[in-house]
Amino acid sequence: MEPIESLPQPAALDVLVARLGRWSAGRGPLYLLLAARLRRLIDEGVLPPGTLLPPDRRFATALAVGRTTVVAAYDALRQEGRLVRRQGSGTRVAPAALLARRLRSAGAETAAGAETAAGAETAAGADAGAGPVAGAPRVRETSNPLFLHLLEAPDDVILLSCAAPDRAPDALAEAYRSLELPVGDLGYHPAGLGALREAVAARYAARGVPTGPGQVLVTTGAQQGLALLARLLLAPGDGVLVEAPTYPGALDLFREAAAVPLPVAVGPDGIDVAEAVRLMERHRPALAYVVARFQNPTGTVLPPLAGRRLVEAANALGVPLVEDEALADLAFDAGAPWTPLSAYGEVVAVGSLSKVVWGGLRIGWVRGPAPLIARLARLKALHDLGSDVPAQLAAARLLDGFGPVLAARVRTARAGHDHLRAELARLLPSWSCAPAAGGQTLWVRLPHGDGVSFAQLALRHGVAVLPGATADALGGSVRHLRLHFLAAPEVLTEAVRRLAAAWAEYTPGPEPVRAALHAITL
Repeated sequence: MEPIESLPQPAALDVLVARLGRWSAGRGPLYLLLAARLRRLIDEGVLPPGTLLPPDRRFATALAVGRTTVVAAYDALRQEGRLVRRQGSGTRVAPAALLARRLRSAGAETAAGAETAAGAETAAGADAGAGPVAGAPRVRETSNPLFLHLLEAPDDVILLSCAAPDRAPDALAEAYRSLELPVGDLGYHPAGLGALREAVAARYAARGVPTGPGQVLVTTGAQQGLALLARLLLAPGDGVLVEAPTYPGALDLFREAAAVPLPVAVGPDGIDVAEAVRLMERHRPALAYVVARFQNPTGTVLPPLAGRRLVEAANALGVPLVEDEALADLAFDAGAPWTPLSAYGEVVAVGSLSKVVWGGLRIGWVRGPAPLIARLARLKALHDLGSDVPAQLAAARLLDGFGPVLAARVRTARAGHDHLRAELARLLPSWSCAPAAGGQTLWVRLPHGDGVSFAQLALRHGVAVLPGATADALGGSVRHLRLHFLAAPEVLTEAVRRLAAAWAEYTPGPEPVRAALHAITL
């Protein structure tokens, strides 16, 4: 795993809290559970020798535990030889020699070629107002709670953090049952099966965006589409215009590319287009990424005139504009008009079936100019030689009669939306959230405290939620949570009951500092 000390300094504390995952969900005293998870991070090399750990009080506040819990956990690891605690110099991971002796005595092996990082500091209290600089360090793996929760072993925690349908429609199983695999075909299709590319192109043409199959690349979900675009279009230090807040998975990819975020605030009508245009004029970013319809996580919808202005400005300034359409089909009002940004000019669109059909159907696509799609296909061939052929055949079959599948998913989502809002109003009336017009999530504002520390307490009550700060490169949204409403009604009811119990117990620490997103802003 990527050592924490190599991550940007302003929010190393937030990174560490995220990397701890569901540390408190086990059995036993909290200090032992915390020590066990820190021990694992040290042994995996995520916390290399010499890493300065957060001060007791700050760490305790972020974890929503008493200071004695952190002190006891640190002391347990000090007695094992994994930590060194000195008055005035803080708590550090033990030097390599001492740590190696300890690991050898336990029969463990240190990672070959691991670098000693003694003397390096994470500077958890660094200036929160520091602006972005070029040369961002490249991060090769996620510290995003949204994904880290998926890597945990199954337990009793209700996941309101990762938004995706928890069951596949019958139509998907039927599509697989009726598959006829191609004959005389090697099965390698880096750009995608012709039948699926044609089906996706037809969907765009039906929306008033003429598209040929050569303008469509089939990907392993929308996430891979974004990853390929980031790899192709971004170099270390490049600027990327992003909404604040935005989809955390995209921010992870921009971190991986060592790009520098240029955040623009999202309001009730989506991204502030006037500010986005000024930013593009001033910085000429290498990429602009927006979620125009049912924005993730706020659920806002960008008005058509504002969308047209954004596209025209990006085209005039030569800034590649990427629209994430993964949620765009999920409108609660079936008659609500939708004009993709691609209708206004040159836009690269990224779509997926994972949000409408099922997360396990890893089929997405990129729609853009044919020369760009050809380059992306060559890049994709380098990585996986093409997406799963049976899944593509099933996807093409689904798209052939997609109306009923989409309508059923929207009905379920709308019912979940209404149920979750009603339960929040009943049990947590001090929380506020606007109704959504579509999508999968509610953007909830807490009356006090901060989302990171409350999320830690919620975990101990058996619910995983996504803190708003995780999604905000401006350093805002500290009092927000993103909650999805895709679970069954009884599960949502139980989740809110657990959240209400956690809220009754929650005592926030000092007013949260407005700090840039840990993983992005440098």
